[in-house]
Amino acid sequence: MDRPPGLSVRLKLTLSYAGFLMLAGGLLLAVVWVFLLRYVPDKAAFIIGPRPSSPNRDDLVRAFAPKAAWAMVFLLVFGLLGGWVLAGRMLAPLTRITDATRRAAKGSLSHRIGLEGSKDEFRELADSFDAMLARLEAHVAEQQRFAANASHELRTPLAITQTLLDVARNDPNRDTAELVDRLRAVNTRAIELTEALLLLSRTDQRSFTRERVDLSLIAEEATETLLPLAEKHGVTIETSGDITPAIGSHALLLQLTTNLLHNAIVHNLPEHGTVQVNTALAPESVTLTVENTGDRLSPQLVSTLTEPFQRGTERIRSDHAGVGLGLAIVKSITRAHDGELTIVARPDGGIRVTAQLPAGTR
Repeated sequence: MDRPPGLSVRLKLTLSYAGFLMLAGGLLLAVVWVFLLRYVPDKAAFIIGPRPSSPNRDDLVRAFAPKAAWAMVFLLVFGLLGGWVLAGRMLAPLTRITDATRRAAKGSLSHRIGLEGSKDEFRELADSFDAMLARLEAHVAEQQRFAANASHELRTPLAITQTLLDVARNDPNRDTAELVDRLRAVNTRAIELTEALLLLSRTDQRSFTRERVDLSLIAEEATETLLPLAEKHGVTIETSGDITPAIGSHALLLQLTTNLLHNAIVHNLPEHGTVQVNTALAPESVTLTVENTGDRLSPQLVSTLTEPFQRGTERIRSDHAGVGLGLAIVKSITRAHDGELTIVARPDGGIRVTAQLPAGTR
């Protein structure tokens, strides 16, 4: 990769090492020179040649200066060569990180640096970059699956509408009331899907106003709204818990609770099913837990329930099956409120979903 004119980091480090070595060598020679001037008498007896003489300080300068100059030249050469080698060794991990960055910029997210060695600053940077690449790769894969599923889901009602219209055109004597009812149902489903996609996009962008809310009151409100649906499915809803103050959007948190309750009611036992809703307050967080009976689910399936358009064991088609974005929206809302969503399978069947959010100030 071509760089703009200027000194490279390796050359700068080399010059810094050499400069520091020259400075240290110069200070050392200065100390030696001061020591000689102070402790060597002016009339000291030196043996120069075959007979003794009494040298002065000029003789000392002539004897010391050439040696000092050669020492400084040696330090300069040694500092430049040694600094260049040391700088190269120090910057080698940075070169690997740079190469990985260029690969990622070209779209290759599967590459990892995998830097070995001690846990120094470069190792921490490389590990952080590898973790970022892993999250980014997973996010891109999730978005690709989402786009494919969304395209399929949006295409289905349009294809059904086209088929119904073709049938009506080819059969003018067909009952139009039935056709209108079916078109209305298909159109309603398309609208619900579009609104769910818009809500999911809104929560991902965190474009909402935060206020003080009480999760226990929100849970009661959602329970009252879905009580007729629970009675229709023969499901009993039990609520309990403490006052749970939090900071967030009342509308979005109500949507979160409603989605959890709706999912717990629809995906339950055929009869005598139960749903337990509990809110709890911790020192720094609040939790909303929705637990329901139902079929036994494998941990592998539970781990995919928050993916868009995932509907448990199969792609259910019923009046209350939803559009397959319920738990995906729950996860997005929880993440937008800086919370954490946990889903575990119950040993006796069903799931337990816990949304943990930061507690609000009282």
